[in-house]
Amino acid sequence: MPLLEVKHMTHFFGGLRAVHDFNLSIEKGEIRGLIGPNGAGKTTIFNLITGVYQPTEGEILFNGQSIIGLQTHEIASLGLSRTFQNLRLWRHMSVVEHIKMARYSKITYGLVGAFFDTPQRRREEKEAEEMAYHLMDELAITHLAGQIVTNLPYGAQRRVEMARALATEPDLLFLDEPTAGMNPEELAQMMDIFRQVHKEFGMAIFLIEHRLRVVMELCDRIQTLVFGEVIAEGTPEEIQNNPKVVEAYLGKEDIH
Repeated sequence: MPLLEVKHMTHFFGGLRAVHDFNLSIEKGEIRGLIGPNGAGKTTIFNLITGVYQPTEGEILFNGQSIIGLQTHEIASLGLSRTFQNLRLWRHMSVVEHIKMARYSKITYGLVGAFFDTPQRRREEKEAEEMAYHLMDELAITHLAGQIVTNLPYGAQRRVEMARALATEPDLLFLDEPTAGMNPEELAQMMDIFRQVHKEFGMAIFLIEHRLRVVMELCDRIQTLVFGEVIAEGTPEEIQNNPKVVEAYLGKEDIH
């Protein structure tokens, strides 16, 4: 059984068809990529799967369970976490507070535990702190732990957002343009982090990226989306040599 299965998903905004007959199957531990020109509908697909929007038609199964109609936090609690194309970080909170806040989705001590400072509360708070510092180590941002996140450089903020997503211990991580705005050095560092995180945590990853080098080097399989419809799917080599993909990117970027 696939970890995530999307069948014949179609979505309309008013009379505009944004996504047409989208199908996807992601296995445990797999890295999948989704590419396409601006406005192709890539982020809309992320939003449909993660509960921001409800699809007009189709079926979405996560671990065999339908997640259509669930709220975003309910889907996250099942093991599907994400980052956003436009950073969504909380102002006036430190890096470590951001990551611990995400970890609280796993907290079980409840109001009574918080009020009476029970041993369970102290244990779970310690675990949240340890997890936060472990993730900061993984993403090389431990030295920024006490910094207010909105004061950080853009590349560092991207790492904080990724650490926050990982704090929920997802089985599947959606990354929406995670290297956007990064310089070549930051890009190379982030790609190393992707490989390290994937190796350590063993989670599946679904990746949207405009930088084709990223998806070509990291992904097992790639879909190409144009005007809300998949025009090609295959291995990185197959995608690079597909005439429809070459035409879609002609004059934009060398896909090789």
